[in-house]
Amino acid sequence: MLNAQFVATLQAALRDARVDGWLLYDFRGINAIASGLVGIKGFVSRRWFVWVPTQGAPVAITHVIEQNPWHDWPAAWENRQYSAWPVLEAEVARCVKGKRIVMEYSPGDAVPYVDYVPAGVLEMVRAAGATVECSGDLVTRCLAVWNDEQRRTHDIAAEQLKDIAYAAFRKAGAAARAGTPITEYALTDWIRGEFSRLGLWTDHGPNVSATENAANPHYDPSPEAPRHLKLGDIVLIDLWAKAPDGMWADQTYMASIGEPSARAVEVWNAVRDARDAAIALLRQKLASGAPVRGGEADDAARAIIVERGYGQYFTHRTGHSIDASGLHGSGAHLDNLETREERVLISGSGFSIEPGIYIAGEIGMRTEVNAYVLGNELVVTPKEPQVALLVV
Repeated sequence: MLNAQFVATLQAALRDARVDGWLLYDFRGINAIASGLVGIKGFVSRRWFVWVPTQGAPVAITHVIEQNPWHDWPAAWENRQYSAWPVLEAEVARCVKGKRIVMEYSPGDAVPYVDYVPAGVLEMVRAAGATVECSGDLVTRCLAVWNDEQRRTHDIAAEQLKDIAYAAFRKAGAAARAGTPITEYALTDWIRGEFSRLGLWTDHGPNVSATENAANPHYDPSPEAPRHLKLGDIVLIDLWAKAPDGMWADQTYMASIGEPSARAVEVWNAVRDARDAAIALLRQKLASGAPVRGGEADDAARAIIVERGYGQYFTHRTGHSIDASGLHGSGAHLDNLETREERVLISGSGFSIEPGIYIAGEIGMRTEVNAYVLGNELVVTPKEPQVALLVV
C-alpha cells in the first residue's frame, strides 16, 4: 500500500512537473499503473480514486462496502467513502476543482501504454473543473527507473545471455556438420537448461528460428512442428531472462550455419547499422544535455533500413521499455511507428534496441541489445554487441 516515503517521491516528481497533483483511478483492474502505484490488493469491484497533491496528504475515495482492501491505508490520511454516484463525483471535485492535474490519459491515444482512463471518467473530471494532462513522464520516473542493484544484476544477466547464445550457435553448427542436426525446439530446451544452471528465470521462451521462420518476429518453435537447423540456415536466437530478484536482460543474436549468402550479409549489415544509428543518436543527444524521446531513436534506426531498401520489412518498433514491472515495462519505448512515443528517456530508465527485417518466406534478421541511461551517458549491454554475422 502507498506509504509516506513513496508519496514523497511522487510529490517531488509532481513539483518538477509543475502540476497540482496526480489523480489515480481504477475500475476492476483496467488501470494497472494506478493499482501498481497504490498497491491495492484484494477484491475491488467498484470505482476508486486516489488524489496525490503536490503538497499535503493523499486522499482515497472508495466505496463504503469495499473497505477491506484499504485496511492498510494510513490512518492519518483521509479515506472519503461513497455509496451514491453524486457523492463520488462531489468528492472528486473537492480534490481537483481548479487544479492542473495528471492522469493516465494520452491525447489521441498517442501513447496507449499510459492511456487507461476511460473517456467518460475524463469528462467527469474535467466537468469538476480540472485541467488534465498526461502522466506519462511521471509514470516513467516513478515505475521505470532502475536502482543500483537492478543495474548490477542486469549487467551480469546480459553477459550470461550472450555466452549462452553463442554456445547454442556452436552446438547447432557442430550438429549440422556432423549430419545430426538439432531442431529449433530442442535448442530452446537446451537454452532453458542453461538458464537453470546459472540461476536465471524466464516466464516463456526463448525463441530459436531458422531462415524462413525467423521472418515471423513472434515465432514460437514447437516440438509438434520440428524444424532442423541445417547447413545453409540463418539462425535467430532471441532470449530473455533475469535473476529471481534481478532486472531483465533481453537480446537477439544471428548466425549462419556455413558461409552466408551475400543477401544474408546485406540484410544483417542493415539491421546492425540501424541499431548503431539509434545508439549514436541517443549518445549524442544525452551528451549534449538535450532531452531525447523514444520516438527519435526509432526514427534514427528506421531511416537506415529505409535507405537500404528494406523499410517495408521493418514492421515493429525499435525497442521496448524494460523495468521492474516487466520485460515490456512501463517506461518510454523506442517507437514512432506503432505509437507516437513522446516520453523522455530519463536517467535510470532502461530499454531494448532491436531493429529487424522480416521478408516472409525468405529470411528474418534482428539484432537486439539493451541499454540504460545514466545521467548524460548511455550504457549498452552486453559490453561487446554482435558486430558480424556469426558463422558456425
